[in-house]
Amino acid sequence: MTKKANTSAPEGEELGFLQHLVELRDRLLRMVLAIGIVFLILMPFAQDLYNLLSDPLVRHLPEGQKLIAVGVASPFFIPYKLAMMVAFVLALPYVLYQVWGFIAPGLYQHEKKIVTPLLLSSVALFYVGMAFAYFLVLPMMFSILPGFAPSNVDVTPDIAEYLDFVMMMFMAFGIGFEMPVATILLITTGIASRETLEQSRPYVIVVAFIVGMFLTPPDVLSQVMLAVPMWLLFEVGLLASRLFDQHVEKASAEREAREKLEYQREIKPPAAPATTAAATGAAAAAATTAWENDQYIFEETVPVQPTDDDEFRPLTDEEMEAELERMDEEFKRMEDNFRKQEDDGKKP
Repeated sequence: MTKKANTSAPEGEELGFLQHLVELRDRLLRMVLAIGIVFLILMPFAQDLYNLLSDPLVRHLPEGQKLIAVGVASPFFIPYKLAMMVAFVLALPYVLYQVWGFIAPGLYQHEKKIVTPLLLSSVALFYVGMAFAYFLVLPMMFSILPGFAPSNVDVTPDIAEYLDFVMMMFMAFGIGFEMPVATILLITTGIASRETLEQSRPYVIVVAFIVGMFLTPPDVLSQVMLAVPMWLLFEVGLLASRLFDQHVEKASAEREAREKLEYQREIKPPAAPATTAAATGAAAAAATTAWENDQYIFEETVPVQPTDDDEFRPLTDEEMEAELERMDEEFKRMEDNFRKQEDDGKKP
């Protein structure tokens, strides 16, 4: 029975782990399927999508000048590459919904109430960041940068390099516009308080310019146009975090209660059940063998009653004399047993 119980426990754990893997596989397949469906819908419009994407640059090129394709297969692959990226962006809400469906069962109720609006706002802010880059940043950059070209240089960017450049700008501004979500997460998780972030405002501004320097091309204009919105969105995050004060207090109280319970379990192990203690005491009282070795066995003639340290009391004179007499009798009995065993050993 013991062997069967030991083998069944690991099997149960393995089944639970496999169930999670199956669920993860199903959700990943749904994500890929959703992106694939959107991509198939966008495939007939791949060339139109690229024309729309290149419009901020083409408008500021000299009249009659267009983009060039350096690679042999670039005219075919680049528009479909753009269509695939657009399909992922359009399917992003469904992708995040599948991610949320996988992790939601492991969250507490108050955590779900906080994560749900943050998840929706993060998608919306990512779209806003991309729109800000497309409608404001790129036209302003392309109206200034070609003017720095020498007179003997024709500005004719490659379609592949232009796509990579624009995608980098979209990612930079999409991530940069997540500043309110990051601010609210820092406050709601208890990593930093609102007062601490308000006092750290100068450092946040410096970090925003550093992030803009790394995420944008090496020009001051795009760096400033990313750093300033990040700072403003940081202020928006501080204001919006006040809407989650009730959830933050509830989460902090539950977290403290959970940590206190875990601490009590560590320092105070659970007491043994009353039935087990009673059974142990009965077994100790019923046991007659005090000690034994390879040659001798000493047995108690009177069952020893278990005593509790809390109920200890000194013996009276009469009880002490009776206990000494009992010990004398036990020693005499032991001596008789030893002699008897020696005599039995000497017999041929």
